[in-house]
Order: sequence, then structure tokens, then C-alpha cells
Amino acid sequence: MAEPSDASTPKTLWLADRSHPQQTEALRKALGEVMDPELGLSILQLGMIREVEIRDKNASIRMILTTPFCPYGPALMENARQKAEQALGLPVVMEMGEEAWEQSMMDEDTGADWGLLY
Repeated sequence: MAEPSDASTPKTLWLADRSHPQQTEALRKALGEVMDPELGLSILQLGMIREVEIRDKNASIRMILTTPFCPYGPALMENARQKAEQALGLPVVMEMGEEAWEQSMMDEDTGADWGLLY
């Protein structure tokens, strides 16, 4: 669920931001270490984590890929799951989102010239 933000608030807010704000801070830090090897940006910068829900005994994360058949997709999702479990101290279920990634989903303006429309 994307909402407008100021400089200190991430562009993409999750259900868990309202229910477990202290845990999502640690989760964002951990997921910020998961890098897309081709783009050199984290999965958070790219806005690939679309939803996080934390419950009493587990958590679920919905993640999308920058391209539907990304060869690094399975490894990125597994790395994200492991980092999330370490940060939350809970089992995490990863779900593949069906929405198509687009540059406007990025949580940070990197200033990169993507050349997508040229």
C-alpha cells in the first residue's frame, strides 16, 4: 500500500508499519542489505517489498521482481526471507506478488538515468 511520505517516512507503507512499528524498523534495515545484483540497488530502494504482515507466530512478505523471469528471483526471495527471519525472530513466508514492477515504485530517488523511455 503506497502512500505519500516526507523525507523520513518510506514511500511504501506496510500493514506491519501500523501493527508492529518497532519490528518494521529492524526489518527495513535487514532487507536494505538484500541487493539486486544487476541493478546494484537494494530490494527496498527498488520498492520490491510490497506488503509485510506480522502476526503472533509468523510473518508474511509479498515481494515482486523487477522482471517476471528474473534469473536472480529465487535467490533474492530466499535471501530476503532469511534476513527477515533474523530481524523479526519469527518464521517468514514469502509470497510472489503478481503486479508488474515499475520505476515509480522505488522508495528512493537514486537519480539514475534508467534509459527506459529513450
